[in-house]
Amino acid sequence: MTATVAVETDPVTGTDPVTPVWSDPALGAQTRADALIAAMTVEEKIAQLFGVWVAASDGGGEVAPYQHEMEEPVDLDALLPHGLGQLTRPFGTAPVDPALGALSLTRTQAAIAAANRFGIPAVAHEECLAGFATWGATAYPVPLSWGATFDPELIRTMSRAIGRDMRALGIHQGLAPVLDVVRDARWGRVEETIGEDPYLVGTIGTAYIQGLESAGIVATLKHFAGYSASRAGRNLAPVPMGARERADVMLAPFEMAVRESGVRSVMHAYTDTDGVPSAADEWLLTGLLRDTWGFTGTVVADYFGVAFLKTLHGVADTWAEAAGAALAAGVDVELPTVRTFGQPLRDAVAAGEVPEALVDRAVRRVLVQKAELGLLDPDWDPLPRALSGADLSDPAALRGSVDLDTEANRRIARRVAQQAVVLLANDGVLPLAPPARIALVGPNADTPKAVLGCYAFPVHVGEQHPETPAGIELPTLREALAAEFPASRIDVAAGTGIDGGDTSGIAAAVEAARAAEVVVVALGDRAGLFGRGTSGEGCDAESLRLPGNQQELLDALLDTGTPVIVTLLAGRPYALGRALTEAAAIVQSFFPGEEGTTALAGVISGRVNPSGRLPVSVPRRPGAQPSTYLAARLGGPTEVSNIDPTAAFGFGHGLTYTTFAWSDLTVDDPAVPTDGEVALAFTVRNTGEREGVEVVQLYLHDPVASVVQPVRRLVGYLRLPLAPGESRRVRCTVPADLASFTGRDGRRIVEPGALELRLSASSTDPRLVAAVTLTGPARVVDHTRRLHAEFHAG
Repeated sequence: MTATVAVETDPVTGTDPVTPVWSDPALGAQTRADALIAAMTVEEKIAQLFGVWVAASDGGGEVAPYQHEMEEPVDLDALLPHGLGQLTRPFGTAPVDPALGALSLTRTQAAIAAANRFGIPAVAHEECLAGFATWGATAYPVPLSWGATFDPELIRTMSRAIGRDMRALGIHQGLAPVLDVVRDARWGRVEETIGEDPYLVGTIGTAYIQGLESAGIVATLKHFAGYSASRAGRNLAPVPMGARERADVMLAPFEMAVRESGVRSVMHAYTDTDGVPSAADEWLLTGLLRDTWGFTGTVVADYFGVAFLKTLHGVADTWAEAAGAALAAGVDVELPTVRTFGQPLRDAVAAGEVPEALVDRAVRRVLVQKAELGLLDPDWDPLPRALSGADLSDPAALRGSVDLDTEANRRIARRVAQQAVVLLANDGVLPLAPPARIALVGPNADTPKAVLGCYAFPVHVGEQHPETPAGIELPTLREALAAEFPASRIDVAAGTGIDGGDTSGIAAAVEAARAAEVVVVALGDRAGLFGRGTSGEGCDAESLRLPGNQQELLDALLDTGTPVIVTLLAGRPYALGRALTEAAAIVQSFFPGEEGTTALAGVISGRVNPSGRLPVSVPRRPGAQPSTYLAARLGGPTEVSNIDPTAAFGFGHGLTYTTFAWSDLTVDDPAVPTDGEVALAFTVRNTGEREGVEVVQLYLHDPVASVVQPVRRLVGYLRLPLAPGESRRVRCTVPADLASFTGRDGRRIVEPGALELRLSASSTDPRLVAAVTLTGPARVVDHTRRLHAEFHAG
């Protein structure tokens, strides 16, 4: 199935057809886009600047527009003669067999290309935050679990697999990753983030993008920028942060990703920072992103974000004003569907209220990207790889022919889940010798979806279709423990629900606990959207107390005297009360995906030696918020406040079933210039009896600076696997650039003076400290500065 591309008349003879410039793959994408723009009407140009939300047909027919409660119906047939920029979530809107969805998309793309005079198809985009968000696709761990792995290469492998599945079905763009840095763990979307440190977020996020892009998918950075710093952790609430926090914390991961990942799209944030909405912030979307950092891809709107300039932010009086403000700021594509970039924008351009040059600027970026994707080529074919060689005349025969949850995918999901489990505390009960009787208690003990975040398809869409099976195997913790301990009797009692006030089951849970040798209690969250869960978009928390009556259940179990192993399947960290000192062990996971319960069971039995490290701090008290490890001195405990925000378990914390000794630190030269680098070396030895992974974390402490600095901040890390008794000499080069920060005049500087480089097992556990001094004048650095320490393990 090859699309027919329009041809133009030879400008000399006026008769012989020639290949249009825009269809010539031998020419550069910019040249092709410019030629196409010159031939287009205003209506045709504007049509490339919006998407339409559709749902693929489960019978293989063309897609149908999806009617969202926030939008008016769309007449797709009326739009298509002018062209169409994007198709929104054809696979991720309703359950559809992957093969039939691909056939539906194929037929739709052919119709779109045939309907406009240039033969241009649409870019199809999908969510892919924890895997390809469609029915039957592998549900990988959420991004907070990616952060817990401290393993960029593994996350790159995972995203490459996700991207391959998406491209095989005809998808071009993925709306991930989230590079927001956690500032308040009460925010519902913490599960979607990678953690509370900008360096961890930047390195893991960059790896994810590289994997996705290597598979041919346009990755999308979001949410640019500041979304996660909303006041009191409320979704879409105003962001009150200053310019320095914005630059040094919130923007840093985006800067790294733009520089290093090859990312081709950015999504603006919903929020306003100091009164300026991101969707209308020209300094952010054009001055910084493009003019300074050199980004050349597309900027897409977060869903309904352009319309929100009128309806929520009140900085536009009409839809046309909202469209003009967004275009002027640098937004190129309105998603998920057309509202302001439709007739209101056409009328505004015709009236001279919005310069046509802004439309040309945006459509040039869109068409360059379509040229790079091959969508303007004369041999473009809408048939995706998954349907190559298939008989399209019999849609029913295609059902079940495409597998998006292969064993290879599950192996990757298993590795990520295993590396993401964090052992917070252990009095020696773990690894657990097979007991005769286990009491498995808690609302997440026997719940299949307890491992899924709010953007996993069975939760995000499947909840609206209860008659449709999940499409993937989701073993519960009960099933996983039964497989791990086949000789043990396992008594299950929910005790209470995730939320709500039901305590009627606590007595039965206590009875089961008293009769058992050990209790495994499964606590945490239920993912959902806009108040339908305890974690997820629009599911913000008033405090970090366990939801519902889970703390009461936990306390009752601790009172029994039976050893209690606390397991958490959650989207954010929670205060655990008495369990911090009274539980036999605490095992943390963050929505670990379809292989998550087997990973947890493996850690409990000792089959898996835990190597995860906390990407967010676990609070000691539920109300001492907002607080993260990345805080200045006055952000910690002081004599002038009665509130102590000290974490129970700090960022980077995680135990294993072996021990490590750190020794023999050497520094080549403790005094280096502000444009130099520090070279140091040290030895790490596995002093235990089994193989394990130490995660070396390098923190920088700047005791005196011209502006207030965090007490410590992560500037590098290394996963170091070691066999029993094995030692490795690690060499590390630390550029002085890593000590830079935003100075009083708004420029990034490296100041002379004393520093500490803390080689640590966590943010609260320094093992070796190198005292160094930067010499010479203060030095101004920019976006070309060095971003990484270099580690080499011998």
